[in-house]
Amino acid sequence: MNVIKTKIPEVLILEPKVFGDERGFFMESWNQEVFSQAVGREVNFVQDNHSRSTKGVLRGMHYQIQQPQGKLVRCVVGEVFDVAVDLRKSSSTFGMWAGCHLSAENKRQFWVPEGFAHGFLVLSESADFLYKASEYYAPQHERCVRWDDSEIEIEWPLQGLPLLSPKDAAAPPFASAPVFENL
Repeated sequence: MNVIKTKIPEVLILEPKVFGDERGFFMESWNQEVFSQAVGREVNFVQDNHSRSTKGVLRGMHYQIQQPQGKLVRCVVGEVFDVAVDLRKSSSTFGMWAGCHLSAENKRQFWVPEGFAHGFLVLSESADFLYKASEYYAPQHERCVRWDDSEIEIEWPLQGLPLLSPKDAAAPPFASAPVFENL
């Protein structure tokens, strides 16, 4: 596996070794030992999720203020632009974002550690998005921050306005969003 560092040291892009020929391909999509070495610690995943979205849908920027989730994400059909925003107040990268294109073609995975908001924009006609979570979903602790916050300045590859859920459309700005004090 090729590990690609982003401008935020804890956020990683993981590229699997893909073996392909005219019949198709084979790749190892998950290996606990290899992943633990890549992130520098053991992470136990407790939940897998699968979403399907249409072109122009933007989901995010979501996080859980208690029971924070680390997420290992990938796109198995279509293409998305995936983003992580550091919400750890004591971090030197607090308020910074890192992003990458994930697609069925490039087979990349994106590691979004605990303490980060996460979101993605669908670039293809539709996209199937999978993620492993290190903590169970806890709706009572779910929070979000505005996808277009002027302090964070995420460079979304948008054509027009995205399609948002009511919750995401009403998300607070970064300046008033709850953040992680002790991560």
